[in-house]
Amino acid sequence: MRLKLPTLLLFILLFKVASFAQSNFTISGVVRDDKETIPGAAIYLSGTKISTITNNEGKFSLGKLPAGNYDVLIQVVGYLPYSKSITISDKNIYIDATIKANAVTLNEVVIKPDPNRLRYLNLFKDFFIGQTPNSRECKILNSHVLRIDYNKQSKILSVGSDEFLIIENKALGYKIKYLLQNFEYDYSTRIVYFAGFPFFEEMKGSKSRINKWNKKRNIAYYGSSQHFFQSLYQGTSETEGFVIHKLATIGNKNRLPDSTINANIKRLSAGPRAINMLTFTKDDSLNFWLKERSKPKAMAVLNKAKVLTDTLVKTYNEDVKSVNFTDDLFVMYTKEKETEEYANLGFYVSRAPDMGNFQVSLINLLEPPILFYKSGSIANPRSFLYKGFWAYEKMGDSVPIEYKPIVLK
Repeated sequence: MRLKLPTLLLFILLFKVASFAQSNFTISGVVRDDKETIPGAAIYLSGTKISTITNNEGKFSLGKLPAGNYDVLIQVVGYLPYSKSITISDKNIYIDATIKANAVTLNEVVIKPDPNRLRYLNLFKDFFIGQTPNSRECKILNSHVLRIDYNKQSKILSVGSDEFLIIENKALGYKIKYLLQNFEYDYSTRIVYFAGFPFFEEMKGSKSRINKWNKKRNIAYYGSSQHFFQSLYQGTSETEGFVIHKLATIGNKNRLPDSTINANIKRLSAGPRAINMLTFTKDDSLNFWLKERSKPKAMAVLNKAKVLTDTLVKTYNEDVKSVNFTDDLFVMYTKEKETEEYANLGFYVSRAPDMGNFQVSLINLLEPPILFYKSGSIANPRSFLYKGFWAYEKMGDSVPIEYKPIVLK
């Protein structure tokens, strides 16, 4: 069946995390500056709740880790944040980390006056934290550390920081430290891209508050891209509520070529004859050609046959699986429905009326294949774009990569 192509915000959330395979290893090391080792340095594993601090000799150790990809983050007051990507395959990893002093202390930060800063900051929050109900309960506690720049020529908004962002998520009960590597929003293409490393800390609360958080965390996890790729790895995606179709984009045969349209608009708009031509024949009026130009150049065609995961998913190596496809993957999560608020924000993906109001996301493949681990983490996150519901949910709806749904009492 044919569908109208969605005019959607495209979105990539980029961070590498562990695969959580079935082996135990250790990441250890020492933290130093250019003079001596540093005690009390905070060590985090991106995307998780796993952390430690260095001892009096500047040494640290994180044990009982499965094989996989990790990003090790180091934070020390007065120094620039440090990150290092590592891969554990068959042996323990040792890191000798040299961190650099932050030449610009907090008291010396100078924010150039910019009448548009607040507007750009709010846009950053919408596209980084999100616009969901959970996102509305999030607050960036140190937004002053953000560098915000808008390039008028490229129409790209860029945001960066040399310090960890501190995000308080009162909806899910997490305090998130986020090392933002890059954020870009392209006003022309409406593509959002951000890259960085999150670390999750659980907030303290009463028993009833924790129960509410657990309920919301479960909802945030179920139907997420993390849940989807975990179920793909296990071969349980359909039983867990995911239905996959193919969405092809084809040229609109009912639209004339641009060259023909533009030539006729130019012909009918030139000189004193233009006024008379507006009421000429039906197929040779300026109004006709303007309507022709407004027609979509492409149409989306949904194949309602289910994609079989045993043919879609391949084994890449011992710890990694892959998916490769030509048309977009149309992923429907049948255990949760979309809200009217979501539909009004511009993320909505068209579908047949008989398919219901379930959550729909699209995966647009850029550089095949997509490589993913048992945990649902992606080895090559630049390989695709999200559209639809997974583009709608951002940091405000994120849970740690090792999160397991909790049985509620």
